[in-house]
Amino acid sequence: MKKAAVILAGVLSVGASAQLPPDPYIWLEDVSSPRSLAWVDAENAQTVALFEKDRRYPALFADALKIAEATDRIPMPELIGGNVTNFWQDKTHVRGIWRTTTLADYRSAAPHWRTLLDLDALSAADKANYVWKGANCEPVAERRCMIALSDGGEDATVLREFDLGTGHLVDGGFNLPTSKQNVVWEDPDTLLVARDWGPGTMTAAGYAFVVKRLHRGQPLSAAHEVYRGTPQDGGYGVYPFALIDGQGHRATGIVRTVTTFESEIHLFGTSGMIKVDAPPKLELSGLVDGKLIFNLASPWPVAGKPAIPAGAVVAVDAAAAATGKPLSPETVFMPNARQSVDGVEVTRSAVIATIYDNVRGRAYSFKPVSGGWQATRLALPDNASVDLVASDPHSDDAFFSVASFLTPTTLWQGEIGTSKIAQIKAVPARFDASNFVTEQFEATSKDGTKIPYFVTHRKGVKLDGTTPTILTAYGGFQVSETPSYRAVTGKLWMERGGAYAVANIRGGGEFGPAWHEAALKTKRQNAYDDFAAVGEDLIARKLTSPRRLGISGGSNGGLLMGVEMTQRPDLWHAVEIDVPLLDMLRIEKIAAGASWVGEYGSVANPDELAFWQKVSPYQQLRKGVAYPTPYIFTTTKDDRVGPVHARKFAARMKELALPYYYYENTEGGHGAGANLKQVARTTTLGMIYFTRMLMD
Repeated sequence: MKKAAVILAGVLSVGASAQLPPDPYIWLEDVSSPRSLAWVDAENAQTVALFEKDRRYPALFADALKIAEATDRIPMPELIGGNVTNFWQDKTHVRGIWRTTTLADYRSAAPHWRTLLDLDALSAADKANYVWKGANCEPVAERRCMIALSDGGEDATVLREFDLGTGHLVDGGFNLPTSKQNVVWEDPDTLLVARDWGPGTMTAAGYAFVVKRLHRGQPLSAAHEVYRGTPQDGGYGVYPFALIDGQGHRATGIVRTVTTFESEIHLFGTSGMIKVDAPPKLELSGLVDGKLIFNLASPWPVAGKPAIPAGAVVAVDAAAAATGKPLSPETVFMPNARQSVDGVEVTRSAVIATIYDNVRGRAYSFKPVSGGWQATRLALPDNASVDLVASDPHSDDAFFSVASFLTPTTLWQGEIGTSKIAQIKAVPARFDASNFVTEQFEATSKDGTKIPYFVTHRKGVKLDGTTPTILTAYGGFQVSETPSYRAVTGKLWMERGGAYAVANIRGGGEFGPAWHEAALKTKRQNAYDDFAAVGEDLIARKLTSPRRLGISGGSNGGLLMGVEMTQRPDLWHAVEIDVPLLDMLRIEKIAAGASWVGEYGSVANPDELAFWQKVSPYQQLRKGVAYPTPYIFTTTKDDRVGPVHARKFAARMKELALPYYYYENTEGGHGAGANLKQVARTTTLGMIYFTRMLMD
């Protein structure tokens, strides 16, 4: 209780303007305290006892697990050193294996994989609970890599050096203890490291703002500081980068995230660290032909010319950028009002980008030519979602995935700069889609804005309001909701008579930065009105009705669900709230919440505080209101959003005698689970909830 009292004192001193009320459930913010975990165990026991004893649970779980562990899934590639690597989990490899094969062999129906690292064996040897978080390899030889391993799925990782040639961890190699950290290879014997260096080196959100140079054989205490931001920096701290292109040009530097969406780019130049003269809202995507490639989220003013608008892809000469002088950016691609750039990567000779046109995917390559950039649309299937999977700055190989709501995912390999592109792998159908159709409609939001959405349902469905329907959206951080093949949803929900809808509400990136900025901070009610409008449109079309309509969302989408439940309880009969943000008055004090001030605002700002006092779901719960009974899911190991929001929301509902279901997975990080069985179980619990609420 002493620790809880200290935390409570902190919440009451947020600022004179905040005037936050006392929080009776502040003790649940002590994530791993015996009292908190005992509360979690009791809540879990009630939900699991009910859902897992449902007569339908065994069959649904068996189907979900079969899909999750299927060995005919596509092993999604990563290109390292001219070969393909892949991280793979199945029922034999529960924690997973990191493996490799040649590019030619990968194209075959049954590649001959060589295991590089067995996480089950390593976890057993180290008596650890490792979850794979990826590899960062030295960019020239691409032989040595720093592999990131997490405890139970947390964002914090331990980094260990691995030799791809020998297939072993390097004895006496780089070994960085657990922290939220980012590293790049400056050369084969030197790392640039952003991490927790001790007291006073992490932001309020828990991210590093100090970068040091660490030579091979040095202890961390001997690392030399090369860059320092400030403790007040927002966003995700500082990120070192080291780029090399196919022509041998190099660019090494630091990205400092000043706020959630604003950053500074600093390059190591001949006269030291140089700040690049660039607008604050942009993303560095790579280096091609000596040019840095940026994706803009704010306009780039150009002397004597019209500014390049937000949403464009631009290129600047890296050598010129390292001087700090005003730059002359080149436009690589300029989207129109209904287009957005989803992903940008580079190959040896080109920029490649996935571009959405009215939420339908396209892929293009852009090759530097005299006087500009030559655009080539890649011959991929239309009317589908297109995503970049992997590219290689040392070659022109690139991989793309293509999917729709009813078409299983396929993998395509292209040789950029030529017309060679072909499908090389496909996922078998996991459910019978022959009787279904996907339609795209538009709803009209409260302010008149047209909000597109997709709905997948049975052909010839009766428009009498009886179809059980799940509606989802995200609506934040410029993240786009695009058509995707949702195998488990198809098998466990749609085959059994349900419909599934996805709303492209403001706050996302479906139509570029302006679509995102239309729902920032105190304008966020636009996103909530958009979602409610889509729900009303589904009902007006008589596909479903409030009794048969449920909603689902995670993370920022979990916040969306909490708001929709408290603002429009009349529209929905079921609300699934996953790994959510819900206490928006204390968000800056919980986990990494301080990094999202650029998205949500701050309680230190009177206008933003006033907005969230009216909207924050945790504070809006009222006794006696006929809310739909929600299913609240989170994970103990989520060190990004944290389980705190979900816990306190459930505790508040219990205090008000409001019905709810709660389940907290003990691991999994900011996701559904740390392994395939956990994911299958989590998914099945959700489907049992919707079945009971909407189909029974």
